[in-house]
Amino acid sequence: MGIAFPKAYKEVATQYQGMTPHPAVFNVGRGTNVVNVLLTIIEDPQWRTYSVMRAYDAVKPHVPNGVYPFASTPGGEYLCFDYRGTPEQPKVTLVTVEMFIYPVADSFNDFMARLYDGDAPPA
Repeated sequence: MGIAFPKAYKEVATQYQGMTPHPAVFNVGRGTNVVNVLLTIIEDPQWRTYSVMRAYDAVKPHVPNGVYPFASTPGGEYLCFDYRGTPEQPKVTLVTVEMFIYPVADSFNDFMARLYDGDAPPA
């Protein structure tokens, strides 16, 4: 893919790839959604189903250059890093199954801080 994922993401993904974060609910302009699984960054055939590369291959023909998946939702959507405006600190976006792109957070750290359990969003 030829990009450098944010350091904070690499730390989280290395420890929790293939898992669901807790909390996992996030707000997106059109409502709420849930992180299903953090995609894997390791090259291991047993993890191919949840790999960043497999997800990237699926969305690449449908999204602008500079948009790279890092997590999925239960509905088959992808949380992506959007490097188009700020390559040194990509924004987090949601790419829907219809391939629409919605802004979610200004950075991965901001995204993680905004996750909540579902009862009430963080203050």
